[in-house]
Amino acid sequence: MTKVLEVEHLFKSYPMAEGEPYPVLKDINFTIDEGEFVAIMGPSGSGKSTLMNTLGCLDTPTSGIYKIGGEVVSGMNDDQLADIRSSKIGFVFQGFNLLMKRSLVDNVSIPLIYAGYDLETQHRRAADMLEHVKLGKFIDRLPSQISGGMQQRVAIARALINHPKIILADEPTGNLDTKTSVEIMNLFQELNEEGKTIVLVTHEPDIADFAKRLIYIVDGVVHYDGPVKDFKGKNNG
Repeated sequence: MTKVLEVEHLFKSYPMAEGEPYPVLKDINFTIDEGEFVAIMGPSGSGKSTLMNTLGCLDTPTSGIYKIGGEVVSGMNDDQLADIRSSKIGFVFQGFNLLMKRSLVDNVSIPLIYAGYDLETQHRRAADMLEHVKLGKFIDRLPSQISGGMQQRVAIARALINHPKIILADEPTGNLDTKTSVEIMNLFQELNEEGKTIVLVTHEPDIADFAKRLIYIVDGVVHYDGPVKDFKGKNNG
C-alpha cells in the first residue's frame, strides 16, 4: 500500500513562562496508508488536537519526521507549508468555516481561486463537487439558507475540490444533532469506499465507530493503534 502519512518519533513541546517547555506529544509513531479511515481519540488534554494541527501543517513539531506522500514536510517554512495545505490536504472543521455572504458554489470554489484556476473552471468543478455530496440543486443558495448538516456537506465538498491526498476532519459532527451526524459520517464512509484517505478527530465513541482504525492518545503517547472494533476503552474519550 502507498503510505500517505508517516510520523516518526514526533515530539511537540510548548515554551512556558518559567521552567522547562511543556511536552504535549511524546514520541508519536505511525503510518497511514492510502484509502484508510482512521479516528484519533483521547481524553481532554491528551494531545489529539495538537497532533491534528501538526498533521494538517498548521503547526510544526519540535522534533521528529513527518511525511505526506513520501515528502518530508517537518522543517518546511511557512510558505512551503501553505503550499502543502492547499495541494495535499482537505480540511473539514467543526464550525464549517463558510463565507456566509457567498453562494455555496463560491464557497466550494475557494481553494481553486488560490490555485489559480479561471472562473469558469472554478464554478464547473465546484458545481460537480456539490452534486457529488448531493447538493447540486442548491449551488446558488447562501449558507444561511440551508441546514447545518448541508453546510457541513458544503465544507466536505470544499475539502475535496483539489483532490487532496488526505481529508483531515476535526470534530466534524460537533455542531450537529445525532441524526445529521450519522448522515455526515455515512458520507465520509462513502468517500472512503471511493478510495479517499480520511483522518478524523473526535471525542465521541459512536462517531469513531464509523472509522476502521483507531489511534488512541493519552498524555501525548499512543496507547492503542488498531481496529476500532477491538478497542475497549473508547468511553474514556
